[in-house]
Amino acid sequence: MPTLYFTVLFVIAVVAMVGTKLWLASRQIRFVARHREEVPSQFAGTIALAAHQRAADYTVERTRLTMIEIVVGAAVLIGLTLLGGVQALDLAITDWLGRGYLGQIALVAAVIAITSAIDLPFDYYRQFVIEQRFGFNRMSLRIFVVDRVKGVLLGAAFGLPLLFVVLWLMNQAGSFWWLWTWIVWVVFQMLVLVLYPSFIAPLFNKFEPLRDEALKSRIEALMKRCGFAAKGLFVMDGSRRSAHGNAYFTGFGAAKRIVFFDTLLARLSGSEIEAVLAHELGHFKRRHVIKRMLVTFALSLAMLALLGWLTQQVWFYEGLGVRPSLVGGNSALALVLFFLALPVFVFFVTLLGSLTSRKHEFEADAFAATQTDAQDLVNALVKLYEDNASTLTPDPLYTAFYYSHPPASQRIDRLLRYA
Repeated sequence: MPTLYFTVLFVIAVVAMVGTKLWLASRQIRFVARHREEVPSQFAGTIALAAHQRAADYTVERTRLTMIEIVVGAAVLIGLTLLGGVQALDLAITDWLGRGYLGQIALVAAVIAITSAIDLPFDYYRQFVIEQRFGFNRMSLRIFVVDRVKGVLLGAAFGLPLLFVVLWLMNQAGSFWWLWTWIVWVVFQMLVLVLYPSFIAPLFNKFEPLRDEALKSRIEALMKRCGFAAKGLFVMDGSRRSAHGNAYFTGFGAAKRIVFFDTLLARLSGSEIEAVLAHELGHFKRRHVIKRMLVTFALSLAMLALLGWLTQQVWFYEGLGVRPSLVGGNSALALVLFFLALPVFVFFVTLLGSLTSRKHEFEADAFAATQTDAQDLVNALVKLYEDNASTLTPDPLYTAFYYSHPPASQRIDRLLRYA
């Protein structure tokens, strides 16, 4: 493919992605605002108008910020690619460190640092302005900074060795380097799944064993009925950072554990907590986690195979504003350009991912209804929608693209049939 054609295709894809995102966001804002003055009939007896309006305003504020992020992100993408940002970084780092592994790692790290630094003000505004305004923020500036420092150190500890191995394979493993890289990636992902519950998550939050014996007995009985074995039941101090509540299970194999936010336990009754957990166990019983992992691994294999081909195409580099070196050492350039451009070309595939995720949520709800009283899950969801200020009236098209969970009305309608 000639360079000019690929550049034009990239520009068209960027315009289509940005235009679609902004259009969907504007639809969401208008739809939510239009339904702000009336609680949907199925929630009229459980959610007050003031709470519904608060959720609408919260949704609109977050979506407006997202629109700004979309525009800034697109500008940064064009600046790094077609306007020569990556090219300038590559030349500067090469003059300083050469084209060996150190210089290539530095290039990848520099691009990550730039994009992360641009995201930082948005993260701050979201946390300390929007979340604060709506009563969700409980995070201090110190925790905000410490979390990000820990994230950088953790990313370096895991990411830099992995990056070195990938670059080494790209240079030493021949034309099928991408297959060996995929194997390393799969092993790395499995290792993180095992390490996350016991070693990574405790770096950011405090986890204590569940002490409520009555609730513990109820949950253990549920797990026994579902054939689910976990390493333990834990309560996470989510209230240190946010008023939002949740529950989840994490880990892999013998390292699986169930985690409740302390904010969730403070809000829901024992039967409602059991119903929420039954939903989470539904994902386990329906093998949703395994299915998603297999799909992710298959897609990553396909993407790495594509990258293996693109690294040999001069138009790939030049079409994205970079002149590859004639003496080699372009592996880091290929990685950076590929992962900058990939989201642009696969954006519309997210529609299928969201559709599959919502299907899985319905299946998990159906499973929960066979193990607990469906009305308990309905009651829990209504409380969570209200407490988390989740809008009850999202735009249907916006939902189709972005919502991993079904809209409140659809989800509760189905559950009420079981009840």
